[in-house]
Amino acid sequence: MSEIASNSRRLLNKVSLITGAAQGIGLATALKFAREGAIVIVCDLKQAAVDATVAQCQALGAQAQGFVMDVTKRSGVDAVVAQVTAQFGRIDVLVNNAGITQDARLQKMTLEQFDKVIDVNLRGVFHCAQAVADGMVAQGSGVILNASSVVGIYGNFGQTNYAATKFGVIGFTKTWSRELGPKGVRVNAVAPGFIATPILSSIPEKVITEMEHRVPLRRLGQPEEIANVYAFLASDEASYINGAVIEVSGGLTV
Repeated sequence: MSEIASNSRRLLNKVSLITGAAQGIGLATALKFAREGAIVIVCDLKQAAVDATVAQCQALGAQAQGFVMDVTKRSGVDAVVAQVTAQFGRIDVLVNNAGITQDARLQKMTLEQFDKVIDVNLRGVFHCAQAVADGMVAQGSGVILNASSVVGIYGNFGQTNYAATKFGVIGFTKTWSRELGPKGVRVNAVAPGFIATPILSSIPEKVITEMEHRVPLRRLGQPEEIANVYAFLASDEASYINGAVIEVSGGLTV
């Protein structure tokens, strides 16, 4: 029985580094990967939140380790990647999940709002991917998963900066899949729609209801529903999926 259980864990012993892993989709992904047998490397900005996520992963029976890491600080990213590689010998999966919003219409957006979102959502993804790429190429295998958004396909009112980053992440994904694919490294993106995460906590209930009615399934997505897609893409079941952008939106854009 135990052998069947272990064989069903699709990410068994895959060293998986997840950014923004302490809440929302990142937390759900860390826990999903833990259930699937991965060695989970939890990265986020606050020590207490990182520790809590590590504890939850360990409670599921997974080997997990946490790091306070700011994706905009390249030296810090390199240090984490070096430490994880030294300890485990490799990094098999990178989930570039960390992201922020600073919404405003074009005419009202400040340069600070623009720069902050570009720095985390675009430059941060570049930092993390570049930091793990050499190791993955050297071992001849690896998976890089990038968080885009339906906003990165269709745009959205009031999100000039966010849309630019999520369009950019798709550009990264298409380019890296061409560059790294021949070396055995797959790169894909997930484009979530409206997902029930802490980022929505400040939105009025009336607006949430309107959002739900725009979705053919008539509900928001759950973080776990995005995590399930990341787990599939990280697994060998997705071995021929490369350069894809998978929309997970309940049919929002149909």
